[in-house]
Amino acid sequence: MRHSLSIVPDPDDRDIYLVLDDFGGHLGRAWPEADEERTDRETVIIDLLDGQFSNPVRVVSFNTAKGWSRDVSEEIADELRQRLGAEDREIPPDLEDFIERHGGGRPVQLPLPLRGAA
Repeated sequence: MRHSLSIVPDPDDRDIYLVLDDFGGHLGRAWPEADEERTDRETVIIDLLDGQFSNPVRVVSFNTAKGWSRDVSEEIADELRQRLGAEDREIPPDLEDFIERHGGGRPVQLPLPLRGAA
């Protein structure tokens, strides 16, 4: 019997992002619990920028419906650097090590102020 693709979206076919956090000392590293609705890429980036993690070590992404997983730490570090630069913000202390360790070292394009623009 042939199986055909369904036009109904699979609710499990989504990319999940989790952050490995280092709590230091005797607490060590852990994958903090996360609400299912807060595991998308954008929410994880916002949570990192808002200081929701004490010392992020790694970010992994996976999609069980498609059968893949990968370390996305470099992508996330570059995205954090880009956003902080665009907002003219300093790198928060809790993200310094993460961005230094995983940043691809690619130059960040900062927006240029336009003189005389109203």
